[in-house]
Amino acid sequence: MAPVKQGMLRVGQAGWRLLPRALRRHGASYVAALLARKPDKVPPARSDGIVVAGDVAFTNGLAESGRILHQVIAAHGLARGFVPLGLPGFVPMRHCNAPRDAALLSVVNSPIFPLGLLRMPRDFLEGRRVIGVWAWELPLVPRSWHGGAKFVHEVWAPSAFTARALELLAPGRVRVVPFPMAEIALPAEGDRASFGLPEDAFIVTTMFNLASSMVRKNPLGAIKAFQAAFGRSREHLLVLKLSNTESYQDDLNLIRAAIGGAPNIRLITETVSEERLRGLMLASDVILSLHRSEGFGLIPAAAMLLGRPVVATGWSGTLEFMAPEVSGLVSYKLIPATDPRGTYDMPKASWADPDVEDAAAQLRHLAGDSAARLAMAAAGQAYAREKLGSGPLLAALAANGIK
Repeated sequence: MAPVKQGMLRVGQAGWRLLPRALRRHGASYVAALLARKPDKVPPARSDGIVVAGDVAFTNGLAESGRILHQVIAAHGLARGFVPLGLPGFVPMRHCNAPRDAALLSVVNSPIFPLGLLRMPRDFLEGRRVIGVWAWELPLVPRSWHGGAKFVHEVWAPSAFTARALELLAPGRVRVVPFPMAEIALPAEGDRASFGLPEDAFIVTTMFNLASSMVRKNPLGAIKAFQAAFGRSREHLLVLKLSNTESYQDDLNLIRAAIGGAPNIRLITETVSEERLRGLMLASDVILSLHRSEGFGLIPAAAMLLGRPVVATGWSGTLEFMAPEVSGLVSYKLIPATDPRGTYDMPKASWADPDVEDAAAQLRHLAGDSAARLAMAAAGQAYAREKLGSGPLLAALAANGIK
């Protein structure tokens, strides 16, 4: 390359890096949506099974949902392989081995899908039915999501809440397909002793990935609710299980400051397996999620299926498998969504501000009434099994001619 062109390239790269991260991501998605080859406008009427694409080696919620979908599809004999697909630099590129007559289920959110396609063979989508599994946590979708809608014939949303938002960018092409968690095994590992937890305490646990936005997951609200319920009582313990803390030290510092010197709040930050996470759920008396918004809510869903009572904000995607008679739904008011990271900082978008005192009252009630706690656990488990079966997934596959 000529020196002048090299210099121009270096200047361009330096200028690109100076742009805000959100703007860089939006710009990359926009360009990719222009360059990547789109699928045929009319998909084939029939497909021989389905290939799942995504970043299922990761530890985030979308990756876990991809693993769940692939497992259930495989159990019904319709899986035709898996293709790593996602953001360049994060998802390793491997040889693409997808049968030509199989449909594609892309468990990659809309802005990232075109970027991932640029790394695939140019004819990858040709003659193929393409379905996107997209998760979003606000009633409105960002502009950066609109380009990806041109690359799918149908969108599957994990909840009616998310479907209403996605309908704005793919009118008439959105279907509610909750993750069929009741159809998979949920093995658990560990007990209170293995986690170093007291055998005789009433344990409330909240868990989440800091990469999923601390403000949205709202651990500070969980701390306030627990302290309002039990103060500094050593007979009651709040466990905060966090992941990805090494990448979000500022958030971790805020959480540590909120805990202060409380003797009855325990922070667990080490990386553990999914089995160990479920073991921690079973070692707890209540799972607490004072989220501001959820597209679905994998942790509350798993907890209910494992037979643990769940107290959670009574708004957004968790209502796909939660109801007042089977769980502790916390009252809330809607406030403007504000996010220091910018992911959810959207004009005109709102999310929930859960009522700390209501959450505290529900925790006190469950702590003082073991019969009520057991009844909620049993009712929640039965309800989640009913709502999170494979029926919607199998119906969606059949409606798309996938056999």
